[in-house]
Amino acid sequence: MPKAQINGTELYYESHGSDSAPAIVFAHGRGGNHMSWWQQVAAFSGEYRCITFDHRGWGASIAEHGSPLRENFIGDLTALLDHLKLEKVFLVAQSMGGFSCLGFALAHPERTLGLVLGDTTGGVATEGTLAALQNTNPPPDGPARSLSASFIKENPALTFLYQQIGGLNPARGEDGVISGFRLKDGPQEKDFAGWQIPTMLIVGKEDAIFPPEVIAEVQKVIPGSRMEVVPGAAHSAHFEQASIFNGYLAELFAAVRSGSAAGAAAD
Repeated sequence: MPKAQINGTELYYESHGSDSAPAIVFAHGRGGNHMSWWQQVAAFSGEYRCITFDHRGWGASIAEHGSPLRENFIGDLTALLDHLKLEKVFLVAQSMGGFSCLGFALAHPERTLGLVLGDTTGGVATEGTLAALQNTNPPPDGPARSLSASFIKENPALTFLYQQIGGLNPARGEDGVISGFRLKDGPQEKDFAGWQIPTMLIVGKEDAIFPPEVIAEVQKVIPGSRMEVVPGAAHSAHFEQASIFNGYLAELFAAVRSGSAAGAAAD
């Protein structure tokens, strides 16, 4: 298994596709790991280099029990890209992965070709975003927390697969992820001054954790960002409606590579 010595831990990662192709880094959510992106890797590895990894404390990236997790995400991602000698990348995040990808993009805009925030605020802590979050009441852990009722009913095999992927994660105790999205120390409007990174926000129409109205508040503070709502999906649009999700990714990637990203990321 490929592992990199990153900031005092062994970070598991995989690389699919040609090393010379433009790179996409996929950052998973709290209920997933590197395997969550199987539908994206299959779709894009023929044209792009697809990097998946397990955040520390997830999947095969074992962390010492009780060690800080989320606080290390940005540094871990930066060190992983340095290890892989990747100077510029596209970033695609789902839920918790937004901490890694948005944080990296803010810290290293010159290394970020484009950013996709899937079903995540990325930790944005503006007054509007935090107020909208106060109105949410997501169900407890289980398939219904992340998958739409229609998906669960119509796709029992994929629902089982979703649970099995999450079951590969080790027990962590309190990881601070859920509360982290509601903390006031996240990115503010001023942090996006001069933002020029092509950015797309994708959210499932039935997402109960970060509903479209929450993501709309995030869009307000990211200049030039584009927001898309995916029907028939809840908190895991990348998994539930992969063809739609992948189509939006392909649009952004192609626009950046053709030099017309400004149009693709317009309101």
